Amino acid sequence: MADENLQPVFQIQRIYLKDLSLEQPNSPGIFLEQDSPTIEVAVDVGAESLTEGIFESTVTVTITAKIKDKVAFLVEGKQAGIFEARNIPAEQLDPLLGIGCPNIVYPYLRANLADAITRAGFPPVHLAEINFEVFYQQRAQALAEQQNAAGLVMPDGSNATLN
Repeated sequence: MADENLQPVFQIQRIYLKDLSLEQPNSPGIFLEQDSPTIEVAVDVGAESLTEGIFESTVTVTITAKIKDKVAFLVEGKQAGIFEARNIPAEQLDPLLGIGCPNIVYPYLRANLADAITRAGFPPVHLAEINFEVFYQQRAQALAEQQNAAGLVMPDGSNATLN
């Protein structure tokens, strides 16, 4: 019976739209423009522990569409999920929260953003799939480089040197 309690558990508790904002600073004039907009997309992921074995994973996407130098629209959405993850080895938990959970949450965000953009009067922007494994590795490498550049930081904020 004790072995049953140590089985790895991973379950989706809830998926929800945490934040959504839309700005159209140059409407209605922007609708008269004939040029196609340029689209910029920024992505971020996050995870935090809510309680023992319960985590929130978030994916945030910001889409900025410009025609010439004018913003047609700016939309930002944050989709989140609450996940139960128990008895997962520590070295597997971080990739699970940084890769697995965003893969589950992202399709909901894509749909919500396309819907918001369409409701704003623009053609939908269909976001591409994201390889969250590569994204995770790039972030880990950037963090490691940042820590190496800063040196070892002590809890009081001072820098320590290793001899």
